[in-house]
Amino acid sequence: MGRWEPNARGRLEQAALELYVERGFGQTTVTEIAKRAGLTERTFFRHFADKREVLFSGSAVLQECLVDAVAGAPETAAPIVAVAAGLDAVGDLFRDRRPHAVQRQAVIAANSELQERELIKLATLAAAMADALRGRGVTEPGASLVAEAGIAVFRIAFERWIDGAAGEDLTALMRDSLAELRAVTCGA
Repeated sequence: MGRWEPNARGRLEQAALELYVERGFGQTTVTEIAKRAGLTERTFFRHFADKREVLFSGSAVLQECLVDAVAGAPETAAPIVAVAAGLDAVGDLFRDRRPHAVQRQAVIAANSELQERELIKLATLAAAMADALRGRGVTEPGASLVAEAGIAVFRIAFERWIDGAAGEDLTALMRDSLAELRAVTCGA
C-alpha cells in the first residue's frame, strides 16, 4: 500500500497494535510500526507524539463523549443519573470494538508504564466528569465523589467486558455495576 493511501492514522494504529501483540510494546519501534503501515517515521510523528499515544489516542474522544452526555442530562437529573447517561454514551462508543479493546488491554496489562498511563487517563476522565457535574451545580465534595464512583463503575464493567462476561455488552455491564453500587450503598 502506498504512502499516499488514505487513513494513515488508522493504518498506524492497526500496525502498532499488531506489533505490540506480536512482539511486545517494549520491543516494538516506531520505525517498525511505520514500515508495517507502509508509511514513514515522519508520518508517524505527524499523528502521534510517541508510540504510547497510539494506544491512548482515543482518550480525548472518550472524554468528550462522557462530558457531553453528563452535561446534557436533563436538568432535574440527580448527579448519579447524569453520570449514568455519560456511561451509556461511552458504552455506545465501544459497541463492536471488543476485539480491539481486548488486544489493547492485553498490551497495557503487560507493561507497567502503560498501566500507569491508563490510570492517568482514568483520573483525567474522573476530573473532567467532576467538572461537568460542577457545571450542573453539584457542589464539592459531591461532584468528585460521584465522578470517581462513575469511573469505578466504568473500570470494573470494562474489566468484566474484556474478560468476556457472559457475552454482555459494555453498556449492560456498566448498568449492572451501577445497580450493584446503588444496592451496596443504599441497602436497596
